[in-house]
Amino acid sequence: MASSKILLITGVSSGFGRALAQEALAAGHTVVGTVRSAQAQSEFETLHARAVARVLDVTHFDAIDAVVAEIESGVGPIDVLVNNAGYGHEGVMEESSLEAMRQQFDVNVFGAVAMMKAVLPFMRARRRGHILNITSMGGHITMPGITYYCGSKFALEGISESLGKEVAPLGIAVTAVAPGSFRTDWAGRSMQRTPRAIADYDAIFDPIRQARVEKSGKQLGDPRKAARAMLVAIESETPPAHLLLGSDALGLVRGKLAAFEKEIAAWESVTISTDASES
Repeated sequence: MASSKILLITGVSSGFGRALAQEALAAGHTVVGTVRSAQAQSEFETLHARAVARVLDVTHFDAIDAVVAEIESGVGPIDVLVNNAGYGHEGVMEESSLEAMRQQFDVNVFGAVAMMKAVLPFMRARRRGHILNITSMGGHITMPGITYYCGSKFALEGISESLGKEVAPLGIAVTAVAPGSFRTDWAGRSMQRTPRAIADYDAIFDPIRQARVEKSGKQLGDPRKAARAMLVAIESETPPAHLLLGSDALGLVRGKLAAFEKEIAAWESVTISTDASES
């Protein structure tokens, strides 16, 4: 087995966070998980002697530094940060409030960035560490009706990739993990939905919502297998900058890249027409 590590995972009460925590504990690692209540803290810590929980809302940005510092001093050096806390917002953009967008970005983007900023000084001092940001295939491909969600995941993908280039010389790796459709609560209780109001969008939106409801709980992906795949990345000496999870994500992202390449080629003459002429 690879050497035992301390993993800090946000949002371990359900979904990918819980699955990864369980698999990491089984593999001999120590897991510090963030939860939203004292009851959830007690419940998580009954899983294993190496399961530690801290009550933290990742949108309480001012509290994060102190919690991370306490984990470093009280539990041990954080080897791996996994930014898993997040949720999905469903809603047509024109119908969805700016406040709904702010909430989506506060959790999915600002919370993740605040966590990264808190652990980086410690990882940088040790010249080692690994950050995994759970994004989504929705950070590569898009579909109508989850515009704010896709925007947040595109943002986290870009931040992850750029940060990875900043910290690689310091011995720190950053991996953006983009799952496809998995059997989690993402499309169920974890999703926030904006009420529908504009009939013009019914034809494009209603079939997608109906398909999502019908597939909930029957998705192709197995969260425990996703957790094992993440552990492979964590234990790799050369972890990837981007890791897709699921054959659906693979097919859709490859399709997106192929369509993008085709469009680039079709508009290439216009693209290069903007270069300054040689005198």
